[in-house]
Amino acid sequence: MDLPLLWFLLIAVLWTGYLVLEGFDFGVGMLLKPFARDEKERRVLLRSIGPVWDGNEVWLLTAGGATFAAFPEWYATMFSGMYLPLLIILLALIVRICAIEWRAKIDDPVWRNRWDWAHTVGAWVPAVLWGVAFANLVQGMEIEVVDGNHQLVGGFFSLITPFTVLGGVMTAVVFLTHGAVFLALKTDGEVRERAGVLAQRLSVVSLAVAGVWAVLAQTLYSAHTLTWLPLAVAAASLVGVVVTTRARREGWAFMLNAVAIVAAVVLIFGVMYPNVMPSSTDPTFSLSIDQAASTQATLTVMSVVALLLVPVVLAYQGWTYWVFRKRISTDHIHGHEGLPLAETRGAGRATGAH
Repeated sequence: MDLPLLWFLLIAVLWTGYLVLEGFDFGVGMLLKPFARDEKERRVLLRSIGPVWDGNEVWLLTAGGATFAAFPEWYATMFSGMYLPLLIILLALIVRICAIEWRAKIDDPVWRNRWDWAHTVGAWVPAVLWGVAFANLVQGMEIEVVDGNHQLVGGFFSLITPFTVLGGVMTAVVFLTHGAVFLALKTDGEVRERAGVLAQRLSVVSLAVAGVWAVLAQTLYSAHTLTWLPLAVAAASLVGVVVTTRARREGWAFMLNAVAIVAAVVLIFGVMYPNVMPSSTDPTFSLSIDQAASTQATLTVMSVVALLLVPVVLAYQGWTYWVFRKRISTDHIHGHEGLPLAETRGAGRATGAH
């Protein structure tokens, strides 16, 4: 296997790790305000992802960095042409991080409510826009070659089509299901029961929406018959999620939903192959794997570093999940978080006087 193809596959693996792991983080965040009924339940939801959410985001940083180093022209073309939606995703992720870190700093219901809404919105926005972005990579974009460089020429609104909007809806409902199943797996008591019921209902919606999108992707945009295989795996997995959520087998449901996400990424990258960015205007303008790749020396060094360090990262992250494997319930929530609002105001006045 040549190195450009190897790194095309490795980047697919990195995106798979990100979408599987951050997917349930997004799902829990999307449910924070609509699902949780009181402060204790909201703290249960936040504690369920508290030990792992920042580690899950590392997969995104690694995928972006690997794309920049291994396929600089892919990175440049994609980020210049999709600048606005990617900037919106970045801002939403920053707001979400601030909400997670800051809500517990002050013991004030208004303060917490504002950050909880910020967290919920900050989870919904990337959950939708990642689907829109990947759907564009499947259907192709308005790419032309200008002065020897591939450039996106369609503008922002060329990225919005019925197929890409459906892609955004698809990722949103799949992540919602992923988050609900994770809550049923990670919590106990009433939160677990309600999350199980919600996961059961969402799994049917997820199966319908994802099934329609995947069939359209395969029939309209794929030139490979082999990509029917990941589509079939994703469909079978999502059917399994429906069955296992009804049986309240949370572990199996979570695993099957993760398999469906893996199969979806395989489908997306399979439809793209042998290009990293297909052109919808003229196939000859498509940016291929070989055209976008870095030099052999760069890819060789990256391969050695990845071989040495990736197993360490996987081992550490696996250990983290094992340490924090126990269920959480509202019975574990005691007392208040943060400083009283009056104390923070007093500290601010004292600092200003000083």
